[in-house]
Amino acid sequence: MKKIIQLFLLTTITFSASAQTDTNLIKRIPTDSSKLNMNMDAVYNRPFLQVGKVPISLGGYVEANSSYFQTDGVTEGLSFQLPRLTLFIASSIKNRIKFLSEIELEEGGREINIEFASMDIQLHPLLNLRGGVIMNPIGSFNQNHDGPKWEFISRPISATTIIPSTWSNVGFGLFGKYARNNLVWAYEFYLTNGFDDKIISNTQNKTWLPASKMNAERFEESFNGVPLVTAKTAFRHRKIGEIGFSWMGGVYNKFQEDGLELDSRRRVDLFAIDFNTTIPKIKTYVNAEWVWAFINVPETYTQQYGNKQQGGFIDIVQPILKRNVFGWENSTINMALRAEYTDYNLGNFAETGGNIYDHIFAIVPGISFRPSPQTVIRANYRYHWERDLLGNPSARTAGFQFGFSTYF
Repeated sequence: MKKIIQLFLLTTITFSASAQTDTNLIKRIPTDSSKLNMNMDAVYNRPFLQVGKVPISLGGYVEANSSYFQTDGVTEGLSFQLPRLTLFIASSIKNRIKFLSEIELEEGGREINIEFASMDIQLHPLLNLRGGVIMNPIGSFNQNHDGPKWEFISRPISATTIIPSTWSNVGFGLFGKYARNNLVWAYEFYLTNGFDDKIISNTQNKTWLPASKMNAERFEESFNGVPLVTAKTAFRHRKIGEIGFSWMGGVYNKFQEDGLELDSRRRVDLFAIDFNTTIPKIKTYVNAEWVWAFINVPETYTQQYGNKQQGGFIDIVQPILKRNVFGWENSTINMALRAEYTDYNLGNFAETGGNIYDHIFAIVPGISFRPSPQTVIRANYRYHWERDLLGNPSARTAGFQFGFSTYF
């Protein structure tokens, strides 16, 4: 990993040095807005920099913010974060053969992850091959998660704690699109390494799918030899919007070893639906996602380990001003509102029939300023209610967040 980072930094420094000597040498590759781009296109639909005719382009984005929160009147004060710095390297190896990698430094560099590193072979618009480290296409946020695209500082709770975004793994698969007039249909199908038993054996003491991200060996071998299957289909109409249906499922436990049967096969399955549209004339952008998770938890586990989870969010973004501001042409000020809900344990207690709680509901109003589409300066107010397993009175958390995110 260190060698990869060093190589990338060396390449970046070399490109920077070239920029200092010849600013005409480096050109920005604009995103293609002429096509009906979908969430599945987000990985390549990013701004890149290219030096001359070198078949390698670079890019990335950074996020930084500050926050002040208090829960039931108790606060830890003001803090500052650099949650992520992401670097992209893309290369056109040959006509219709592409490579793209995405390396993310999280929490100020405390964690370094390869989120995407795959080669695409384009045979036909309806038949393309992809292999390497793949972002599993479950929901929309997991594929389209770049910070500069969002008016909110915190990522959606359901998209990071039920779908453990950003969730990627090693594997292979197919994808394709068919377009006619204003309509596009697309599909993706991948087999990858999957989850492990940390989703029910973790420090959270409840069913927690993100715990599998701690297993770095998932990039080297499957935990149980059974591939995780991810499939998605989506439709986009130029005037209506995009709707996607996705499923990701597989066996998460080690059910046999050295030919000995240890347990029955226990599955985890996620189903998601996502939708986004822009209302004409008033340009209101609406983006929503909902996910259901079904986990086969052993009967020997207590009921605090949920076997059903669900959650989702809806974002509404309304441009209120678009004009030249401080010399930046076509700057935009947006008002935004997010509502989100996540339930980690759907169902009732076996003994009493009472509802099992363990859920979070949040409201996040905000305002953002975009001097360009690639840069957002944003302020959010966040208020959320969190109830524990037994349904005790909600813990109420409120606070302010301020920060920026930009491609570079």
